Amino acid sequence: MKTVAQIIQSKKIKEVFTIDADDTVLSALQKMADNNIGALPVTENGKVVGVISERDYARKCVLKGRASVGTTVREIMSSPVITVNSKQGVSECLSLITDRHLRHLPVLDGGELIGLVSIGDLVKETIAEQEQLIRQLEQYIRGEV
Repeated sequence: MKTVAQIIQSKKIKEVFTIDADDTVLSALQKMADNNIGALPVTENGKVVGVISERDYARKCVLKGRASVGTTVREIMSSPVITVNSKQGVSECLSLITDRHLRHLPVLDGGELIGLVSIGDLVKETIAEQEQLIRQLEQYIRGEV
C-alpha cells in the first residue's frame, strides 16, 4: 500500500494553496474557483489551523444567510484541523476520513504543510491497487507467473 508521500508525488498539481484565517470567505471561494479545487488549508502565523471547503461555505454561510464578503474564513472553517504525515498509508487515511466524516486531510511533516490529500485521491489509489492485485491473481491462475 502506498504512503501519503507517494500520493502527493503522483498528483498533477504539486502546489498547495492556502488561505489566511482572517481573509474573507469570498477570497477563499475565489481562490478555490481559480485553482479548480474544493478546499483550502487555513493558516495563521504560518501554522495550519483549519480547512475551509465548499461544503463549509454551503452549510455555514449560505444556509445561515451570511455574506461571503463580510464573513472571515475563521468563522466557518472546520477546526480543529485533523492532519496526517507523509509516512502514513492510504488505508489509515481512508479510515480517518470515514470515521471523522472528512473529505480533505492536510499533510504535515515537522509541522510544515507539504500537501493536501482528498478522499478522491485515496479512493483512486485504492482502486488502482485492487486492479493490480486482480491482474496478478489472474496471471497466477493462468500459470503465467
